[in-house]
Amino acid sequence: MVSRRNRTLLSLTVFLGVLAWSVAAAAVKGETETPVGNLTVHEIEEQLQECPLVQALNQHKVTANPSTSSVTSQIFAFLFPGSPAVNALLATLYISGPPNFLLALCPPNIDPSSLSVMVAFAVGGLLGDTLFHLLPEIFLGEDEHDKVKFVMVEPNKNLLLGVAIMVGFITFVAMDKGLRIATGGQGGHDHSHGHSHEQIEASAKTSGIDTGNSKDALRARKPAANGATPAVTEPEKEINPSVKMGGYLNLIADFTHNITDGLALSSSFYASPTIGATTTVAVFFHEIPHEVGDFALLIQSGFSKRAAMGAQFVTAVGAFLGTCIGIAVQEFGGNSSSAGVSGPGLMGTSLQWGDMLLPFTAGTFLYVGTVAVIPELLETGPNKGQELRKTLMQFAAMFTGAGIMLAISWS
Repeated sequence: MVSRRNRTLLSLTVFLGVLAWSVAAAAVKGETETPVGNLTVHEIEEQLQECPLVQALNQHKVTANPSTSSVTSQIFAFLFPGSPAVNALLATLYISGPPNFLLALCPPNIDPSSLSVMVAFAVGGLLGDTLFHLLPEIFLGEDEHDKVKFVMVEPNKNLLLGVAIMVGFITFVAMDKGLRIATGGQGGHDHSHGHSHEQIEASAKTSGIDTGNSKDALRARKPAANGATPAVTEPEKEINPSVKMGGYLNLIADFTHNITDGLALSSSFYASPTIGATTTVAVFFHEIPHEVGDFALLIQSGFSKRAAMGAQFVTAVGAFLGTCIGIAVQEFGGNSSSAGVSGPGLMGTSLQWGDMLLPFTAGTFLYVGTVAVIPELLETGPNKGQELRKTLMQFAAMFTGAGIMLAISWS
């Protein structure tokens, strides 16, 4: 291990070496060299890599940290073998297909509140991906194995990135609030999709599904023609129109939410393959309770199992739409790491429009992982022993999800 004193001396040596090399290069090239103020961040980084001292540090980094191909990296390389655009589309297919096919195995009467442990696992994955991958990438960039990394501090750049994070967060607040207004204050679309048992039960009673103590729910007896024991028949379910409308509003919210998932995948793959792969894992684990919860809500809204599955596949189109929008923004809006991007960026910084998608994604993930889910995990019942066991399982699942993200980032 390198001591703090040695690290300080090494940093000072790098600074002096870069400064000396820059002065020497400017003296040799004279006035024919492009003014520093006209260089892009990418061009400055390329010129820094030509410094002999920096090249020596690069060699030392490669020697001290030899490249190894882990099992995780091999799996990611197999799943995502193409360009950022192709990988983003493949990732969208991965997170949209399997969770929807799993619905065929779900019983129609599944209680979404039973998914709390799975939801907690998804929360850990989302927050782990945001804190361990997205935010470091947004503000510091992705580390490279064979090169030392220089971070250029620009006035107002970090402020704009923070604004993009807040815009992503507020966008989901506005969407959730709008859906609560549309449903008459009955509760908007819960992005954790772990709808409470009481909410589903109330919907069922309103729609006539619950046969509790209602007189209308008594079994009707048909008189038999031959005088035999009357046959017992079940009354037809009558779904309240407001409950049906809630199901359709849920589909609209699900479609919108899937668009943001597609934006997240496209922006992360253009940032780096590692960020893209880990974001895919986080979104995938979130999609499973997401889809199962929506499936249960649609069943309670009067959908048949086949119709509910078909509706979920239709909403998956939103993820592909969001991915295509993200790819278009990255390809035509550019980002600060692209060699072909030149000229001033947003508000005098080096940021391009493509650089704003990743912080926007981080803001949406923060909302989904906290505001939309934590209140559900805080719900408790009267049985203290049972609630304590469930809470321990939830925390274990949450730490497991976050630990997976940390292990991927660490290695």
